[in-house]
Amino acid sequence: MIDLHTHSNLSDGSSEPEQIAELAARAGCSYFALTDHDRLDGIERASRRAGELGITCIAGCEVSCDFLGTSCHVLVYFVQPGQSPLQDELDRLLDDRETRNGRLIGRLNQLGVDITLEEVRAQAGQGSIGRPHFAQVLVDKGLVGSIQDAFDEYLGKGSKAYVGKARVTPGEVAKLARLSGGVAVLAHPFTLGLEGSALKDAVLDLRDQGLVGLEAYYGRYSRDQQDLLVSLANSLDMVPTGGSDFHGDYKPDLAVGVGTGDLFVPDDVLDSLQERCP
Repeated sequence: MIDLHTHSNLSDGSSEPEQIAELAARAGCSYFALTDHDRLDGIERASRRAGELGITCIAGCEVSCDFLGTSCHVLVYFVQPGQSPLQDELDRLLDDRETRNGRLIGRLNQLGVDITLEEVRAQAGQGSIGRPHFAQVLVDKGLVGSIQDAFDEYLGKGSKAYVGKARVTPGEVAKLARLSGGVAVLAHPFTLGLEGSALKDAVLDLRDQGLVGLEAYYGRYSRDQQDLLVSLANSLDMVPTGGSDFHGDYKPDLAVGVGTGDLFVPDDVLDSLQERCP
């Protein structure tokens, strides 16, 4: 069993990188990937703990991209922390995230929402600030009923206080990943809001931009959805990858290795991905 999509508290999860390794081992994973948003700096910690437990951490990250007028997420694998073309772009994206956080606080305050950047930073701890941290502060202060309510009313796209962030294209991420020794994969394909031939055309476009796989085995997808995506990947000569998208307390229904309970990502997915590396 493997899990190629997890997040620690260095981005928008609630668990330490070492805890991700422990949860992966407990779930029976032989390999897992730490894929924090726009950063690779948790890899060393997760890898060290994984080694102690007799399993392997795959270096990864997740990058938000512009595609077809909306957002899609691209997972990158096998790029190690340190200087690389991808790392240079991740540094730029993290700098933009800081600017966005300040603008988001300003929007919320204009709406009469009593929240400060210091409160959100305390919630994020040592990690970079993301919207789930804003959401948790709003919940803790009794300003909304749940994290989902916070996104629906204030933080999600199209909501009252939404602030966009700098994005790159999937093709740019795929190129940077390749130049850095890695590969790029489309995360949770159904978030594109497409189905049937429209989904196939979009995935074909992404393949032509350099993506080598798509996340077919996903923590919240039904068996029928997973089967459809595996078939789509195979028809386009792409790798059907998979993972839980674990975020800890911020997505409490998802567990490392098993997603909502019945996720199973075959081990040979990892071999297929490694064969696509430059």
